[in-house]
Formats: sequence, structure tokens, C-alpha cells
Amino acid sequence: MRSLISLFSQLISLINSMDLDSQPEPEPESGIIFFIYQLISFGRSLSGSKPERQIILLVTEMISLISSTDPKQEPEPEVMSLTSKTLSSLYSLDPYSELQLLIAKTFSFVELMDSDSDPEADAERESERLISLCPQFEVELVQGKFRVAGKFEWRRREKGKCNPGNRKVLRLRKGAEITHFFCRNCIGEEHDVCDKAPLEVKHPLHPRHSLQLVLWWVSNFQKRKCYCCDEELLWIFYFCSACDCGMNIACVEKKPLLSIDHPEWHEHILSLFPRQAPLPCSVCALPHSRSTFYICSPCQFIVHQSCINLPSVIRISRHLHRISFIRSFDQGDWSCGVCRRKIYNDYGGYSCINDDCSYAAHSTCATQSNVWDGNELKGKPEEIDGEGVEPYVSKGNGIIQHFSHQQHYLSLDENTGRDNNENKLCQACITPIYSGKFYSCMKCNFILHEECANFSRKIHHPIHPHMLTLMTPTTDRINIENSCSACPWLCTTGFFYECDREGCRFILHVQCSKISEPLVHESHMHPLFLTSRPGERKHCDVCKKPRDTSTSETFNCNECVFSLCFKCAAIPYKVRYKHDKHMLTLSYGNETSMLTHWCEVCEGKINPKYRFYRCDEYCCVTLHMECLLGLDLYMTPGLSLFHSGATDIDVLPNNRMSRPICKTCNKRCPFKVVFQCSGFKFCSRFCLLRGIWTGLTKIA
Repeated sequence: MRSLISLFSQLISLINSMDLDSQPEPEPESGIIFFIYQLISFGRSLSGSKPERQIILLVTEMISLISSTDPKQEPEPEVMSLTSKTLSSLYSLDPYSELQLLIAKTFSFVELMDSDSDPEADAERESERLISLCPQFEVELVQGKFRVAGKFEWRRREKGKCNPGNRKVLRLRKGAEITHFFCRNCIGEEHDVCDKAPLEVKHPLHPRHSLQLVLWWVSNFQKRKCYCCDEELLWIFYFCSACDCGMNIACVEKKPLLSIDHPEWHEHILSLFPRQAPLPCSVCALPHSRSTFYICSPCQFIVHQSCINLPSVIRISRHLHRISFIRSFDQGDWSCGVCRRKIYNDYGGYSCINDDCSYAAHSTCATQSNVWDGNELKGKPEEIDGEGVEPYVSKGNGIIQHFSHQQHYLSLDENTGRDNNENKLCQACITPIYSGKFYSCMKCNFILHEECANFSRKIHHPIHPHMLTLMTPTTDRINIENSCSACPWLCTTGFFYECDREGCRFILHVQCSKISEPLVHESHMHPLFLTSRPGERKHCDVCKKPRDTSTSETFNCNECVFSLCFKCAAIPYKVRYKHDKHMLTLSYGNETSMLTHWCEVCEGKINPKYRFYRCDEYCCVTLHMECLLGLDLYMTPGLSLFHSGATDIDVLPNNRMSRPICKTCNKRCPFKVVFQCSGFKFCSRFCLLRGIWTGLTKIA
């Protein structure tokens, strides 16, 4: 609405600057003047009985109001109301009416013109794009390959409605200005005033076949690289169906270099090889033909265009030291520290700059976006990043002053024979203190596991390229959607790590941060490693559920096909149950078991194929995993949550004789806590969010 009023203001300025009555009728080539003249002439020719005449009167009244206001200030409510009324009347007309078409074409011209009246509007218009994209075909990605789904046809085609709101803009590169747009209404057919991208091109990097402009409804789980630049393909690109070759528009518009002089990689000049061939790259060792490459024929040196600009010295999240690029490795058995697979000695890669460290990585693995932050460190001095900063000051005799509880001192409790109290929770990891040493406050109930008290203030974590800082909750009200980036549970009252980089929203539970590789886990016979590539989505073989976190990292087996998500990796293997003196262990199920087990909490039947807790000391105690731990880990009574679609949400203890009924699933709430919102009770965060989305919380 505000952008439309801005267009009206520009139109009024143009009309006021013209003396149309004293000038001859303009030619169609004169653009905006011609359409304004036509619009005014059409308005004057209308009789009072026609509906168009009523719209002209509304427009006249609106122009009078807009002219009397400051265009740099927020529109008055009266102007907003009148504009809305005018639009409603305008949309009630036949979309093919002369008035509809004249107004649409006039605004198209005004939007594209420069104006000196408003510098902010000028900047906004300069970022608007002039080149119209009109893809004729639609493609889909099936098992890593594109196929043409058919001729692209858009259902919503209404003449006169090709306004800015129907334009989907395109940036050719990250951070670049917007240069192209795609009209959702007409697919570019009605934008005669705009330049249009060619529908079919011939390109030197792919001379055998033509490339056609196609549209791809890309999802977050589907990725393909551009043949030229090795960046991800955008949602509109040029495509050869015969070769399954896709190129971004920016690469098509830019002429390729026929030769490159890059002495850092090779002493001779490299020549462009404009053919697709599965030749192994001398730098990354990959033989794929989905990228352009340059060659030195006498030396048989081959390099992908994307590998030419690899950084020389970098720091990655998987290693403590900087690593630098080398052209080949010394003799011996080398394995990549990222993907854990073999490195071929005759090809390039990265190795640690420290002489006494043998860390190495493939060039493609070391430069993944989930490992490397994108910074070239060649020639830059080593910075003190604060990793390893102590979280407390020792006062002697087991007494410390911890950064999270500076008002009191904490004392080390070494009594390992204490009684179990499941309600006595560590303030860092929000789990009970079953055994081992812990720190307790000398003046209040604040306690920390000894391990948790030693969490470093700053760390690099394998699944994130930036530095992370240890944080404690700074507010009493927590966003119910503020989940850990690795697991689906909320960052509530416990400690968590947060990314230092501005604009990055990565957060990590301390429970997830301490799970390291190689992970030896009870659910699998082989060690597991963090080998996921960016955008790679793997289903967990334990919970069998799709990932519902902001990262796609899983622990993977290199010896067989097995993946484990952070959620399942963080679930404790041994826990206490208040009605059993022994520790319960987590059973990962037996597909062939014929035994019948019953849960001591809900008295329901336990399916032996799924995980459950049991006592291995002949007590025959068995419990559903959810009944013992709850559905929402690390959630404690007394918390106050909030959500944009609901009023305050309270977390309450579920310890009464009669359990409340969940408003969403209509079942008794069986877990340790319940959520209360708008007077209703919910058994889990899932049911609570479902209640918010369906409007249940607004009925109170």
C-alpha cells in the first residue's frame, strides 16, 4: 500500500511538471507522456453513469489528498483508506477494460523512471531490475539429475495486474544488486518496456548444444552446482537437457577466459577445455564432468575452474591449527580429517602448517560451508581467539567463582555415596546429578556437575565454522521456537553456545557440544563421524524420523550405511528411576523379540522393536523412554515461554493425583511437566504449538 502511494506521488509530480493542454498529442514512442495523456483523455470522455467515471472521481480525490501531504512522512489514515477504496473499485472492473490497462502501463513506466524528489525512493528504484525473465520450460531434480517436466504455464494470468507485487526478483550472485525479475502474472509477456533475457543461448563453455532458460522450483533439500562457477544453481537458469548441464545467468552473461596464468597452482599458462569429460582434477582429485576445467597439455595438468581460486591458508572447525594448500602429499597413507576417507598422494589438498601435526583434508572437504568460514588467511597474523578461556577463578581448597554465578562461591562436593534426587538438577545441562563430583553454591541451591563447570567459555565446534561463546539465559521469558541448531529441544534454563558472528543464529546445547567424534555409541557396532556435506539430508536410523533442526548434521558410519542424529546421540544411555535402586539402561530394540514388556509409568504395552529403559539386575523394571524422560527434554517447571501467536505460556509441574487432559490430543498428560496457555493445558510442546496454529489458545 505504501509503495503504491509512493507511485501515485511520483505520477502527480510528473503531471504537475507537464503542460499537456498546450502541447500536441504525443506519439506512442514518448512513453510515459503518451500514457498519461491517454489516461487523462479517457477520464474526460467518460459520462457520469459509467463505473469508470466513479473511479476517476475517487482517483481525483486521492490525488488531492496526496498532493497536500509530505511524501517523506507516513501516509495519513485517510489516504490509506481512500487508496484501499480506489483499489477495490478498480479490481471490480473487467481486467481487460481500457482503464485497467492504461493504469497498469502508466505505473510500469513510472516505476522504471528516475525521480529527484526522494533520494530513498531513488535508491530503491535503482535496486529494482529491468531485465525480464520468461522461462518457457520447467525442470525437476530426480536422483541428482534434471529432467524437463514440461512447458511452463502459469495459471494466474490477469491483464492489468502486472504490478510490483507480482514480481519475484533475482540476484545473480550473493550480495549483488537485483538485476532481473520474473513476473508471476504474465511470465514477462506483457512487459514490453523491459529488456528480456534470451530464451536460448549458445555459450563457449558448452558449444555442442544450445542452453534454454528454464525454471526450477528449488527446495532447501535439493542442490545442484553451476557447470561454470561451481556455485549452487538459482531457481531460473540455462539448461542443456542432452548433457544435464546447468549454468547460472551470471555465468552465461560473462565471457569465459580462454587462458589463465596462475603460477601458484602451475608454472605454465592453462587453456580452457570446452568439453565435458570425466577427467580427474589435479587439485581436488574429483573426475566429475559437471564443471569447466583448464588444462596444460604438456604437463597433463587439469584443474576445475572452481578449484583455481581455492584459498592458500585457512582455518576450519575440524582442526585446532591453520591448514595450507599443497599440490601433493608425501608418501604414506593419508586420510581426510573431514570425510574420513583416503587421500590420494598425487593430488592436491590441505595439510596442517605445524610440522609436528599430520592433519590433512581433501580440498573440497576443507572448503565446505559447514567447515570453513570463507576467510583467506594468507599473510594474516594468528589471532588470539579466546578458545580455552577458563570459566571460573579458583579460590583454593575446591572453592571456585564461576562466571555464571559470580555473586556466590561454589564448593566441590566429593561425596559419591549420596542418595539419588532426580529433582536436583545441574544448572548447566538440566539433568540430575546421579553420581560423581559436583559444585554446589555455599549460599543457595545452585549446583553444577564438575564436568559442566569446566565447559570452556569459547570453542570451535565441528559442525559450525564460526567461534561459539558459552552463554546463560539472560531473560525470564524464552521464545518457544528458540531451539538448538543440532537437536530439536529448546535452549531454556541451561547453558548453551552461541555464534559470535553478527547475523548468525546458530546455538548449541552444551549437551550437544560435548558429543565428539569418533562417537562410539551403543546403537551401532562401528565408530561414527560427522561427515555430512552441506545440504545433505540423512534420516536417523535410530528414531527413523526426518530432521527438524536448522542443520543437517548427523553422525555417520564409514563402514556401512548408518546415521545417528544429535537428538538420539544426546539421549542418556543410563538413568535413574525413583522406584528402582539400580541404574536403568537404554535398550535399542530387538526386531525378533517375542517378549512382552509393560511400562511402569503409563501401564501401557512396550513395543520391543523400539527404544525403552529397563533394569538389567533382574528387577524386571521397564519403561517407555518418553514416560521416563518426557517428550521435551531440559524443560523445568517455573519457566515462562512466549510465542508470537499466543499469550504467555507457563511450564507447570505435573505432580497432582489427577492428570490434566491435553486440549489438543484430548489425552491425559503423562509427562513431568505440562504447558498452560490461555487457561488450557497441553501435554507437550508439539501439542502446544499445534493448539496455537489452529487457534485453540485464543478461545479462552
